[in-house]
Amino acid sequence: MMPERRDFLLKTIKSLGLATAGGLVWAGFIEEGRSAPLILRPPGAVPEKQFIASCIKCGMCVEACPYDSLKLSQPGDGRPIGTPFYIPRTTPCRMCKDIPCVPACPTGSLDKALVSDKDKDGELIFNISLARMGLAVIDRETCIAYSGIQCDACYRACPLIDSAITVEHTRNVRTGKHAMLAPVVHSNACTGCGICEKACVTKKASIFVLPVALAMGEASERYVKGWEERDEERLKDVPEKVITETPRSDKKAVDYLNEEVF
Repeated sequence: MMPERRDFLLKTIKSLGLATAGGLVWAGFIEEGRSAPLILRPPGAVPEKQFIASCIKCGMCVEACPYDSLKLSQPGDGRPIGTPFYIPRTTPCRMCKDIPCVPACPTGSLDKALVSDKDKDGELIFNISLARMGLAVIDRETCIAYSGIQCDACYRACPLIDSAITVEHTRNVRTGKHAMLAPVVHSNACTGCGICEKACVTKKASIFVLPVALAMGEASERYVKGWEERDEERLKDVPEKVITETPRSDKKAVDYLNEEVF
């Protein structure tokens, strides 16, 4: 083989190798640029798809966080590169009243309106308790309080104690003579800050924060709380064939339940 031909082939193979490697790296960047279903965003974050589209990866919210709770995702993290997130077990959101990360955002990816009340003049006033970064979920199989062992670490750590987390007193069936003081999370108040997860004493946290969309179910239009007018409004867009008709359908639930004879 002529030297010129050999050199040409070697250069071609090297170029192909570099192109392939570059393609793999670029594919990785594209993959990590997509939405991550388990990622937890700062307070006031708009819905994930909208967040990915509007966040310019400037890191200003991260710099504004006084507790270093927020991090910017790096290549290999498995998260959209350059976007802010926090890990509850190690660096939970500390629920700052002035929420400094939100006004630092230049694009509205962190929306002040989502974490604010309005005063009498219609001006927005920060209220961190309105944040819905995620929702704490309890694994009752590993939570020691549900085993009858006294522990209220998550309850005591909760910034919205007796609102986001309460303690339920029930009889300990295992012993028959003790009470269980078990934590209960309330989705209407939990901000998903993750302070409870950090406080959990089990080796792997028995209370952990998930994105709200993954932590909560969604009621079917077939099941309506007849005693709540707003819930009945869900029937307006339901095709007629989905609604089950029974002899009781013409009556209100309260009426036919009171008429039952047991």
